Parts: sequence; structure tokens; C-alpha cells
Amino acid sequence: MNNHSKEKDELTDKRRFSSRMNVFFFASFVIFSVIIVRLAFLQFVEGPELSQEEASNITKDVPLAPVRGTIYDSTGKVKLAYSKPIQSLYLTLYKNYGDVDGKPNPNISEVEDIATRLHDVFEQYKKKDSEPLTVEKIIEEMDLNSRKSNGFMPRLIKSDLSDEEVAYFLQHKDEFKGIQIVEESVRYYDPDTVAVQTIGYLKKFKSSKTLKKYEEIDKTNKKQTDPGLVYTENEFVGFDGLELQYQDVLRGKSGYNSVDVDLRNLPEGVAGSTPPEKGYDLISTINKNVQVKTEQAILDQLSWLHTHQVSGKLHPNAKTGFAVAMEVDTGKIVAAASMPDYDTNVWRTGGISTEDYDKIKYIYQNGTIRGFPPDDSNKRAESVVLLGSTIKPLSVLIGLKEGFFTTNSVYSDRGSTTFGGDNRRVQNSSGHVYGLLTPRDAIRHSSNVFMIDEIGKKLYSRYGAKGIGVWDEYMKQFGLGVPTEVDLPNEYSGYLEYIKSEESSLTKLVYASFGQQGKYTTMQLAQYATMLANKGKRMQPQLVSEFRDSQGNVVEKMKPKVLSTVDFNDAYWNEVQRGMATEVTAFSGFPYDFARKTGTSTQLVGGKLVDNGVFIAYAPRNNPKLAVAVVIPEGGFGSNSAAPVARAIFDAYDEEFGLDGVPKKDKNKEADTQ
Repeated sequence: MNNHSKEKDELTDKRRFSSRMNVFFFASFVIFSVIIVRLAFLQFVEGPELSQEEASNITKDVPLAPVRGTIYDSTGKVKLAYSKPIQSLYLTLYKNYGDVDGKPNPNISEVEDIATRLHDVFEQYKKKDSEPLTVEKIIEEMDLNSRKSNGFMPRLIKSDLSDEEVAYFLQHKDEFKGIQIVEESVRYYDPDTVAVQTIGYLKKFKSSKTLKKYEEIDKTNKKQTDPGLVYTENEFVGFDGLELQYQDVLRGKSGYNSVDVDLRNLPEGVAGSTPPEKGYDLISTINKNVQVKTEQAILDQLSWLHTHQVSGKLHPNAKTGFAVAMEVDTGKIVAAASMPDYDTNVWRTGGISTEDYDKIKYIYQNGTIRGFPPDDSNKRAESVVLLGSTIKPLSVLIGLKEGFFTTNSVYSDRGSTTFGGDNRRVQNSSGHVYGLLTPRDAIRHSSNVFMIDEIGKKLYSRYGAKGIGVWDEYMKQFGLGVPTEVDLPNEYSGYLEYIKSEESSLTKLVYASFGQQGKYTTMQLAQYATMLANKGKRMQPQLVSEFRDSQGNVVEKMKPKVLSTVDFNDAYWNEVQRGMATEVTAFSGFPYDFARKTGTSTQLVGGKLVDNGVFIAYAPRNNPKLAVAVVIPEGGFGSNSAAPVARAIFDAYDEEFGLDGVPKKDKNKEADTQ
């Protein structure tokens, strides 16, 4: 019994051992299977990615500056902004010369030797009146502690080398380990200062991050997987105008050198190189000849206002002028002048001296799309002004649309009218009494009292305080108080006094009806004039007609864009068009029938009332090709201050393109050859 029990226990132990072994072998099998699967996954799935990551740890991409596209005028021949190649000296450090434990590097003498020898060469070939590049400045540019860029990155020591300097360094390259002559480009602008505020200018990327666009680029720069899209701190970028608006298109792509880097983040050699890709060229809608004549016309008119009496007085405070010429069918901006202007080449180094900035700080912004004062005295009119009588064609359209009167209605103008409980009185300019007026007569004679009695008061009578919203809706339909959507950055929407002032709703509507309750930009005025010309299509103002690649192939062609339309009876448009026939001396002898409206807006500036000259027009009247808007702050009556500028613009356009479709310059050439 005991032997049997003993055998039974031994058998049980064997079975337990066998079971444990089976479990052990099974567990081993599972573990090894997992290991094998994981190794296979590492090799075939994650292997390439890990290999690439390992390679990226020892190979870095060093950007080469992109080549910026050219901005042409509408002919595609005149360069308004272009890049010229220059040679720059870069230095790559193959040793760590940075501070050690907060103390100067023991090898600093080597750095000083390199800097001294470079300085001696620069001094030998220094141009007259050029700023000297000191040894200390050269060492600073070497960025020994890699605060500006990684250790393997070449350091820019000097740009725009002379031919003698380039030749010297190429001949003595072995004496300066790490130096490299790199071809870069510098931006130049037409010396005739053509539409400079519209074209814009460049600044270095490192000083452009105040703009949201470059702030965002800076955040994503290090995560950028395409080295061609990486921005360097010293790269030039668009900071205003078309240069900023079309930065991504004009920039192109950076080239880059693939550099082998050791564990100290120092370069060991160049593994490969990819050249930069040139950005697209931009063909603008600005015609240089029309633009230059527009600019000169404004300057001439300002000078004339300073020396000739208008209504018995001079206008010495007329210091600025703004004009926009817009094609009626296409929305193309042929001219956009903000005067005085300046030479954009002052920004060429990526910065500007305090002295130069003080000279341009009140004129470098684009007054055709923005509101800003011409100086810091607060005693001059800003670049956006009240519309004055140029609003009256729209006021009449509103009255007709609301059914306040018909095209055949007759109103008796007594020269003045009153409104409100205190019987506030408003009169026509110079107190004129016009007698019986149809709506078209009211526009032609510029009757304030018609607008007040027939539109302002009646809007209030029908809608009460809500009449302000009704007026505002009409304004916005015609692009007044909303962005025009012109392809320029930082457009101003205008200042709506009929909403922001503390006057009563009746008072606001009364003054709004004859143009004394809304300040708008010249670009908005041009878009509004275009709508009057094409009977209700709000065209997007366009400053670019097409993009071309470096071979001259058209990459993209812009099409006219209708932003919105308003629906008015055709008889209303015709009535307003007939009314836009104010007598204007400046257009004496003009060979085309044209529609126009003069305006004189009065506003308080520096504690005194001033008159601003405003003028809108389009031609020819029955087949409009061009709409023009001109604003001369503190210029007095629009017929005397702004209208002569508009005449010069129409004449210039007629010469280049032909208001009847036949360019007069071609006709003149034919006449000369006969």
C-alpha cells in the first residue's frame, strides 16, 4: 500500500513537471513570437522612417535665399519692382568658438585673426562714403554663441560685395577657411516712384514678425518639412502693398545645401545642393504712363491751390491728394495715387534710418485705401473725408427706390429748409435758390434742401430711428462703409458718423442725405462711381491681371469679379445719369460726353471748419470705360481742386487706351507718318 502510494506521488510529480514545462515552452514560444514580429515590424515598417530620422540627425538643410519675382506695369514691359543679383560673403565656422562656462573661448584669438584679415580686405577695397565694417562688427556677425542660428549655418558677413572684393576672395579662398561667395538678390523699385504705396516694400523677416502673417510663419518654421518653404531671419519679405499681398506667389522657394553635421552640430561637408526656385512675376493693372501723369497732376494742383485764389482765398493747407482710376467693365485699377509719395528704394537694406523715416512717416502709407492724418498736429484733414455732394446721385436713387418721388416729380427749392423741434436751418451752397427742380435737376444744381426734404426727412418719417439702419444698408450696397475687397492689405472701411455721432436720428439722416455723415476712402469712391456707371454692379477693384513663370508663361489670369448687384429700375439710373452734368471748367473742350459730380465736404479740423474737394466722374456717359475719384483734403470746392486732376487722368487714359477704344497715341503716330 505504501509502495503504491509512493508510485502514485511520483507519477503526480512527473505530470506537474510536464505541465510546467509545457507552460514554460508555450510562454517562451509566445515571447519569441512577439520578439520576431516586433523585429520584423521594425525592419520592414519602421525601418525606413528610423533610418531617415537617423540621417536627419547628421544631415541638415541650409537654406539658400529664394529669387523674388518681378512686378511689372500693365504692359508687362516696365519693371516697377525687380531684383538684381549681388554677391555676398558668408563664413562657416568649423570649430566651436562659443563661450565655455561663461568665459571666452581659448581659441578666440583665431576668430580675431580671421576678423582682422577680413577687415583689412574690406578696407582695401572700401567705396567712398561707405560705412566701415569694423573688426568688432565682423565678430558680432560671426555669432560665435549661435544665438541667431545653428552652429552649422553659414554667417552673413557682408552683402553687395564689389567686383574687386569678389575677385580677391575667390583668388585667396584657401587663406580664409569657411568663406563662401553666394549670389543673392536685392530689391529695386522704379526710380520714377510709380504707385509706390500700392507696390509696397520689403523688410527682413526677423523685423517683420509684428505682422500676423510672419508671426504664424515663424511659429511653424521649425516644423516645416519642405526646406524650400523655410524662412531665414535675414530673408527679405513683403511688408506692405502688393509685395505683402502676394508674398507667397512672388517669393518662390528657397534652395538649400544639405550639410553633414557632427555631434557638436558643426559642419563636416556639403552632401548635396538644390538651387532656389524663382517666384512668379506679377503683371499689375497699373499703367505707368497714366499713373505718373496722375501723380504729377495732383502735385501740380496742390501747387496751384497754394498760389491761386479760389472763392477769394488761397488754400495753403492743401498738402495731400488722392486719386483712383478704375475700369468700369473689368474693375482694373489703372492708376492709384497717394501724394506726395517717396522713393521706395529707401527700404533697400531692409531697414530705414531715423532721419529717412522722419521724412516719409506721413506719406509712406497708402491714402487711397487707409485713413491717416498728414501730420501729428491734428490740425490737418485726414486722407478720408466726408463725401459732400458726390453722395447726391445715390441719395436720389434711394428716394426713387423708396417711392418718395418719381422721375417726373417737381420740387420747389427755396434755398433753405428747417428740421427738428428747434427749427435748425440748412441752406444750399452760397444760399442759392433753385426754384422748381426735378430729381435730375437737384443733382445737377447740387441742391442740399432737396436732399433734406425729399430723402433725409422722409426716411425719418417712414422709419423713425430705424431709418439709420435703412440708410446704412443702402450705403453698404454701394460699397460705402465696407471693404472694397481690393487686393491690398489693411484696407479701411470708413468712418460712419451717422452711426457713431451722438446727434438725433433725424439730424443724422438730414446731414447724411447731402454727404456730411460718412468718411470714405478714395478707393471706395471709385468703386461707387463705377456702380453708377455700370448701373449697379459692384466690381472688385483689381491690381493684378496675371502671373507668369520665369519663362514668361501665363500661370494664372485674373477674371473680373462682380461682388454684388443692386436692383433699381432702369429709369432711375437714367435719371441720375442725366443729373450728373454739373458745369466743370476743368473739362472745357473735353471731347467726350461724360457723367460727373463735384463735391465740397465741410468738416471740423483743428478747431476750424475746412472744405475738402471731392470729385467723381465716368466717361463716356453712354458707354462708360473709366470711372475716376479724386480727393483733395482742404482743397476747397471740388470743381476747382479735384476736377482738374480727374481731367488729366481721363486724358492720360484716352492717350494710352482710348475712351472710345482707340488709343490716341496710336492715332497720333499714324498722323505723324502721313
